Amino acid sequence: MYAVVEIAGHQFKVEKDQKVFVNRLQTEEGKKVSFDNVLLIGDGDKVTVGAPAIDGAQVSAKVLKHLKGDKVIVFKKKRRKGYRVKNGHRQYLSEIVIENIVASGAKPAKKAEAKKEAKKEAPKAKAETAAPKAEETQDLSKLTVAQLKEMAKAKGIEGISSMKKADLIAALS
Repeated sequence: MYAVVEIAGHQFKVEKDQKVFVNRLQTEEGKKVSFDNVLLIGDGDKVTVGAPAIDGAQVSAKVLKHLKGDKVIVFKKKRRKGYRVKNGHRQYLSEIVIENIVASGAKPAKKAEAKKEAKKEAPKAKAETAAPKAEETQDLSKLTVAQLKEMAKAKGIEGISSMKKADLIAALS
């Protein structure tokens, strides 16, 4: 059984007991970590493709150690100009070993639940941030220019695009 999973912004094809070097994870050495963004699972002739991810699928792994990768030399040169720059870079990596691949039945991540709750609360927040009516708010100077322009549009006042805040307040009063 193998899976294509997204780990730290990169996609990896992994199998059970495979060691993988990934970008540095914010997990301590020896701790277990699970990845629920599984894009594809292959089990013999049966291949399951997610759209974009497979619901309930999960790959669990254990962080073996944190290390730095091999040095990469970046050399820049412009001929006949005397321009030469040499830089080196060593990427921070984490070595993980894949312990288990679960095709379905995994517990949903807390992040996914939090996103669903945030989406439900978002329409309520938009309604609250709409411009207050003139009857509700007596002090128009506390409103933003955008809110004042919306109120002026609702009342049918023309030429508001060139008006300043003081002019809008005078027109709405």
